[in-house]
Amino acid sequence: MALLNVLAIVLGIAGWAALAGAGVSGLPGPQSVAVRAGELLADGTLLTDAAASLRRVLIGFTLGSALAVPVGFLMGWYTLARGLIEPYIQFFRTIPPLAIIPLAIVLLGIEETPKIFVIFLAAFLSCVVATFQGVVSVDNTLINAARVLGAGDAVVFRRVVVPASTPFILVGMRVGLGAAWATLVAAELIAAQEGLGYRMQQAQIYYDLATIFVGLITIGVLGLIMDRLLLLAEKRLTGWQERR
Repeated sequence: MALLNVLAIVLGIAGWAALAGAGVSGLPGPQSVAVRAGELLADGTLLTDAAASLRRVLIGFTLGSALAVPVGFLMGWYTLARGLIEPYIQFFRTIPPLAIIPLAIVLLGIEETPKIFVIFLAAFLSCVVATFQGVVSVDNTLINAARVLGAGDAVVFRRVVVPASTPFILVGMRVGLGAAWATLVAAELIAAQEGLGYRMQQAQIYYDLATIFVGLITIGVLGLIMDRLLLLAEKRLTGWQERR
């Protein structure tokens, strides 16, 4: 699998170089993008921007996931909680987090809070639905078997529902992570002075395609690393699952 991944990357770069060499819409080639990345690394701009964006995504994603898991369990386990909470979850799911930006600016100002809030919202809405689906998808046969053996609600929840829901939760976290990174660029429209999204928006003004590509690639690499870490956690926590 690793060999195929490397081959895919090599083929992708080769195709990119071919398109750039053919002069497709002024597309910068891998070499010019690498040179620009070196310049941004040398003056510290890329590291500063990457650290700022990574901090925002980590805080928003962590808070969103931490709240989504208990809310999803409440919705899935208690009918009353589901009836009270689910309409709001479904309502806000139909509103793109980016549409919340004007409201976030008015209510929360233009500092870090509104940026983190819209990222938090994107991660939360993705993860809470997956957690809820995991709870309601638990096989009733397992629950009934545990009750027959004398297990109370707390034991059933801890020993049956939580383990059976874990794969859904982790998938929801991976989806939420993608949503968090996807929201980042728009979140950094809010009076940001640093960050990958901010740098790409500034580069757009001057038609600096190389800098835009550096930002895109950096976001992709950071997102991929975080996703692989979540995938590793998924394999460790759900080793009992049958896999293809």
